[in-house]
Amino acid sequence: MTEPADAPPHEHPPGPGPGPGRPVALRASLVAGGVTALLLVAIVLGSRGLRDFDSALVPYTVATLFLAFGVAYRYTVWVSAPASRRLFRKGRQAALSWRNLRDAPTALPRMIATYLGFQKFLGARSHARWAAHQLMFWGCLLAAAITFPLTWGWFTFTASSAAGPGYEMRLWGFKVLGFDSASFLGWAMYHGLDLAAVLVIAGAGYFLHRRFRDRGAITGQRFGYDFVPLIALLTVSVTGLLLTFSEVALDGGGYEFLSVLHMASVVLTLVYLPFGKFFHIVQRPAAVGMQLFKYTARLHPGGELLACRRCGEPVDTAPYVENLRATMRDLRLGFDDWAEYCPRCKRVLRGTAYLSQVKRGFR
Repeated sequence: MTEPADAPPHEHPPGPGPGPGRPVALRASLVAGGVTALLLVAIVLGSRGLRDFDSALVPYTVATLFLAFGVAYRYTVWVSAPASRRLFRKGRQAALSWRNLRDAPTALPRMIATYLGFQKFLGARSHARWAAHQLMFWGCLLAAAITFPLTWGWFTFTASSAAGPGYEMRLWGFKVLGFDSASFLGWAMYHGLDLAAVLVIAGAGYFLHRRFRDRGAITGQRFGYDFVPLIALLTVSVTGLLLTFSEVALDGGGYEFLSVLHMASVVLTLVYLPFGKFFHIVQRPAAVGMQLFKYTARLHPGGELLACRRCGEPVDTAPYVENLRATMRDLRLGFDDWAEYCPRCKRVLRGTAYLSQVKRGFR
């Protein structure tokens, strides 16, 4: 989740450059404002008119509202760019196509599971990095699934009786399940965030160690883009575990200070999420649509693999290559025919051009 080499090229945020045009920025602001307003209404309704809302969690709630605005704003700007817009449109068409559903009914669920859930494409590069990424992914997902509903007042836990260990978990005021606080389920319910923190620390610790020791990672890393996300995740996880340690082993010693430190780390991380490396989490589903487009294109007439112009090796399906060329034309790149070359031949042609054109000037 935090390794830049793991994400497809279109998921990398661009470097410093001009911001979005005024029409795009205005549209993005309106969309972001609407999403934030809907979330605020959902918080009020889900907490039964704020009766189940905990005022001590107001900073977390405000941070999630900023998160919703930032994600909606940046996603709207991103999807308005020519390349992203075409990728999003093709993926949506492939996912909603009745023809694709009829010819390959399991394709989309399978790709969601393998590409989004288990991210099998990372395993082809390194099993250790795949395992660490899985720890971070599922740890963050578990933490979000617990933290957000609690922060918004959607989940509440109440004693089922005045004399017993039984508790009830309610969602929007409706009972979901009952459990014994002394049972394993009860322990897991109350220590879910601790389990998530352990998973995240293991995964983020591996990537942080790799960024100090691996030469390939060191050469291209940037502090703000590569280190800050890992440090943020570790800070949130460690301070969260220290809260439990303070309660269990120190009889609450230092709990107030740790709670403020943990709250600050969580709030800053949520506010940072839409504007840094974490944003690829939001972009990843669009890549699933493109993978589905590539897969289903091979099932239909005209979806044969296009051969490389230079060596004859298969490049990709003709519809996918034509879509790539159209995107390059949208961007006004004057070399869209390069899409019909395989990666190896592209490197050879670039090297040949360098030797014949650039290096010649130094003789």
